[in-house]
Amino acid sequence: MFKFVKGYMETIDGVATYPMISLLIFFIFFTLLFWWVFTASKEHIEEVSNIPLENNNQPKE
Repeated sequence: MFKFVKGYMETIDGVATYPMISLLIFFIFFTLLFWWVFTASKEHIEEVSNIPLENNNQPKE
């Protein structure tokens, strides 16, 4: 099975660019996520972290 996939992938022109594009998307996503984590306001983080503890959305029985 692997030989079939490997042989098929070798026939595609420019197939080596796909791993580089994937790495670039991965790197950009986590760089932006890292930046957002350190620049997010403390008030927003506190508000979002308390959402699971609120009882306002409990179904009434």
